[in-house]
Amino acid sequence: MTLGLVAFFAPLGDTCLSRGMTALPAVSVSHPATLIAAVFTPWIALGIALLIGFFASYLTALSWADLTFVLPATAFGNVIVAILSRFWLHEAISWQRWLGVGLITVAVGFVAQGPSLTERPTSAAPDQLLASSRSTPQKYDSALAGKESLR
Repeated sequence: MTLGLVAFFAPLGDTCLSRGMTALPAVSVSHPATLIAAVFTPWIALGIALLIGFFASYLTALSWADLTFVLPATAFGNVIVAILSRFWLHEAISWQRWLGVGLITVAVGFVAQGPSLTERPTSAAPDQLLASSRSTPQKYDSALAGKESLR
């Protein structure tokens, strides 16, 4: 579900940003007031809200899966962007770009077949970790006593 939200929020947010920015005259970084004004237009504000949703779901996905699994899954958003751009924004898309979209789809399929989390050696049980943290000062004190006896 989380990866689905990642794949949904980013392309829809980017498409809203594009729709909003194409309705405005060209802006420049050297004129920050025009950029700030653009943020308050409806399509751009919606795009920003969707991208905040993307970021929240992306962070959630990274909390339980490896980056090497999550990032390629987000690449599927490129497929959705191409479809939205063609049919909603009415952009012309060359056959080379469609070929790229197809390759991305195949590559995401390969990544999805693997594990979402790299298996790591199991660590000690929480009870063992708690017990070892309690004994640490004792081990440290006995180590110090051994060093003092060497002097």
